[in-house]
Amino acid sequence: MKNLWNDADAEKMVADYAKKGVGRDLALRVYTTRLLGGEPRLVLHGGGNTSCKTKATDLVGDEWDVLCVKGSGWDMAVVEPQGLPAVKMGALLKARSLDKLSDEDMVALQRSNLIDPSSPNPSVETLLHAFLPHKFVDHTHSTAILAIVDQEDSKALIKTVFGDSLGYVPYIKPGFDLAKVAAEVFDTDRKVEGLILDKHGIFTFGDDAKQAYDRMIHYVTMAEDYVARNGKPQAAKAALPAKLAKPSDIAPTLRGAVAVARGEGRFDRMISDFRTSDAIVDFINSAKIAELAGRGVSTPDLSIRIKTGPMAVPAPDADKLDDYKAAVRSHVDAFVKDYTAYFETNDALDDVKRTMLDPMPRLTLVPGLGMFGHGRTLKDAKIASDVGEMWIEAVRGAEAIGKFHPLSKADLFPLEYWSLEQAKLASNKPKPLTGQVVLVTGGAGAIGAATAKLFAANGAHAVIVDLDPAKAAEAAKAAGNNSIGVGADITKPAEMRAAFDKAVAVYGGVDILVSNAGAAWEGRIGELDDATLRKSFELNFFAHQSAAQNAVRIMLEQGTGGVLLFNTSKQAINPGPKFGAYGIPKAATLFLSRQYALDYGAYGIRSNAVNADRIRSGLLTDAMIASRSGARGVSEKEYMSGNLLGQEVTADDVAQAFLHQALAERTTADVTTVDGGNIAAALR
Repeated sequence: MKNLWNDADAEKMVADYAKKGVGRDLALRVYTTRLLGGEPRLVLHGGGNTSCKTKATDLVGDEWDVLCVKGSGWDMAVVEPQGLPAVKMGALLKARSLDKLSDEDMVALQRSNLIDPSSPNPSVETLLHAFLPHKFVDHTHSTAILAIVDQEDSKALIKTVFGDSLGYVPYIKPGFDLAKVAAEVFDTDRKVEGLILDKHGIFTFGDDAKQAYDRMIHYVTMAEDYVARNGKPQAAKAALPAKLAKPSDIAPTLRGAVAVARGEGRFDRMISDFRTSDAIVDFINSAKIAELAGRGVSTPDLSIRIKTGPMAVPAPDADKLDDYKAAVRSHVDAFVKDYTAYFETNDALDDVKRTMLDPMPRLTLVPGLGMFGHGRTLKDAKIASDVGEMWIEAVRGAEAIGKFHPLSKADLFPLEYWSLEQAKLASNKPKPLTGQVVLVTGGAGAIGAATAKLFAANGAHAVIVDLDPAKAAEAAKAAGNNSIGVGADITKPAEMRAAFDKAVAVYGGVDILVSNAGAAWEGRIGELDDATLRKSFELNFFAHQSAAQNAVRIMLEQGTGGVLLFNTSKQAINPGPKFGAYGIPKAATLFLSRQYALDYGAYGIRSNAVNADRIRSGLLTDAMIASRSGARGVSEKEYMSGNLLGQEVTADDVAQAFLHQALAERTTADVTTVDGGNIAAALR
C-alpha cells in the first residue's frame, strides 16, 4: 500500500489550522486521519478511528490533558478538528482500575468528561486509545489484515506474518473489556509497534502522527505482500446461463422481494444500488459463492451495514425470467428465515429486551452480473455496495491463503444488537415516503418542480423528467435527497422508456408516478387543424398513457403496489372557450386514470387525478393569463383569484394534493380539485 505522507502537505495543514486556533498535534491528527480515511481498503463508512493525546483549554481557561478521538458520525476521509472531540484523560485512565463498566456507563463517562459538551459521542474504542501510552494511535479494518485474521488458525498465521512486531488480542466486543485486554497485551511486550485484533482489525501507534501512520501502512503492506506471495488459485467457477438477463431485467423483482411487508398492502421499501466490475463478477462467479456469503461478515462492524452477510442468488437466465422471480423470492424467504432464527436463538440467551431489526438482506450477489446494495435511502444502498466491494476483497484474500473463517454469528450478535445501537435506531423515524421513488414528468415546470421538492422533503427520491435536461437537473438539485434529472421528449415512447430505465438503474425501480407534463393550444374546436389537435393528444393524453404503462410494468415486477397520479386539469370537466385542444385530451386522461384504478387495483396499484386550475406555470404564462382573462371578460387579478375562496392557487397547493393522494393508502379512482372552489368543476 502506498504511503501518502507528504511533508509539504502536512505542514500546510498545520499552518492553515493554526490560523483557526488549532494546535499542531490536532492538525497533524486530522491530516493522517484523512489519509487513512480516504483509502477504502483501510477505512469505510465509519469504520476505524484515530486519536492523539494533547492539551486543551476549557471554557473557564483551565488546561487539561486530553484525548482527541474520532467522534461518532464523522467520516475519517473528510474529518475536521471538531470531529475529534477532546476528552479529559484523567477520568479515562482512572476507569482502567474498574472491574466492569457497562456500555451505557462508558458512554456517560466519556460524555461527562468532554471539554466541549456539544461534541459528538467519542468512539466506542476511546478507552482502548486512552489506555495505550502513545501520543498517536491509529485503528483500521484493513482488508489485507482481515485476510490474515479471518482464518481458523489466525493466531499462528499472525505470528508467521508479523513475527513479534505486533501484539495479538483475541476477539472481544469493542468497549471496556476489549480496552483492558488490549492494554494488558501491550504491557506484556511494550516493544510492539501495534496490535492485531483477531477477526477485527489492526492498531498502530507512535510518538508522532507520521510514525503511527507509517507503521499502519508498513504492516498493511506486509499483509498484502504475504497474500500475494502465498495465494493459491481461485475456486472453480459456476456455470452461467447461455443468455444472461440484464441488471434492469431483475432489479425491480429483487427490489420488491426485499421490501418489508407491513400487512394489508403496506411495505417498507428499499432503494437498490447496482455495482459491477470485472473483479466483482470474477469473484461472485465462484461455484461456492453462496457458501462464502453464508459464513458471515469480514469484520464485525459490517453487521450494522449488511447484517449477517450477503445473500447470493442464482445467475438470471434471460429466457426464464418468470422462473427467476420465484427463485429470488425463495432465496429472500430463506435469508429471512435464517436471520429470524439467528435473532431468536441469540436473543434467548439473556433477559435483555431487544427489538429485531427487519430481516431483509442488505447486499445481494448475482453471478454473471454484479451486486445490489439495498437500503432505505440511496445513501444507505450505496454504503452497502461499498461494503460489499471490501467484503469481496477481504474474502478473496482469506480464501487465497487458507479458508475464510470470520467471527461466528453468535459472537456477531452482541455487536449488531448493541444496546446503544438499538437506542439510536429507535429514535430514527423514517419519513412518510422513505424508500420510495417518484418519477415526475414535466418536472422542471412550476407544478412538477414543487411536487418533486415536496415528495423529496417527505423522504422520496425523485426522478425529474423534462424536455430540457439542464432544467431537469436544476430542479433535481433544488429538490435534494439525491434526486436526479432526466431529459426526455415524453411524446416519444423510446425516450419515455429510457427515463424509466434510468430510474431503475439508479434506484432499482419506481413506486409513484406523477404524470404532470402538459401544454395548451388555443382555438375554436370547429376551426382547429388536425395537426394541432393531434399534437395536443400526443402530449396531453398519449404521453400520460405511455408514462402509466411504463410505471405499471415496473410496479408489477416489484409486486409491492404503487401509485399513479395524473394532472388532468379542471378543463377535463369544465371546458373553457377556445380551449378544446387542451380540454378534450385532458378529459380522456381523467378517464384513463379511472381505467387504471379499475384494471390494477387488485395488484395494489392506486390511480388518482388532480384537477388544478389557474396555476402560474410554463403552461399558464403571463401571456396566457392575459388571453384567458380577456376571453372571460375579467381582469388578470380577478381571473387568477376567481374562485369561491377569492385566493390565487399556487403550484405548492397542487403539490400538496398530489402528496395527499400518494399517502392516502385506501384511496383510488379519486379526483381532487385544486382551484380555490369552482362549483362548475366540482365532481360531487
